[in-house]
Amino acid sequence: MNLRIAMTAASMLGACLLLAPGADAQQQATPAPSPPASAEAQKGTFLLTIFLKHDESKTLDQINAQLRAQGYYKAFPPPGIEVVSWYVMMGIGQVVTLRMPAERLREVNRAIEQTAWGGYRTEFYATYDYKSAAEELRAKAQAQ
Repeated sequence: MNLRIAMTAASMLGACLLLAPGADAQQQATPAPSPPASAEAQKGTFLLTIFLKHDESKTLDQINAQLRAQGYYKAFPPPGIEVVSWYVMMGIGQVVTLRMPAERLREVNRAIEQTAWGGYRTEFYATYDYKSAAEELRAKAQAQ
């Protein structure tokens, strides 16, 4: 491994440790990915991916203090909303994917507006799970 790659890897590891849940002792732990819900349980729901982009004009401690003061860790996600995944994406912030009924979209949006703005800039994306379709296409291509 050349020095440049090693330095980049070390830098990325350090950033992960700084941004990782628990880097702030009072920060809420990031939930583990939920197991896939049954097809029946998924009826009437959709996936929503939210990019919580760090405000780089603030330190991580300042962001976390603002989020705590605004009640973010108590309000998001609202009770009963399934967290499918919650990752730190270096250079972005956090990326959360929720499974939820469409009629609760306003509630999730309001939780973000009232408690996350200022600490994060946000983007919302309707999402769908493509993993099994991609795996099937890859397997077919490999078989040829």
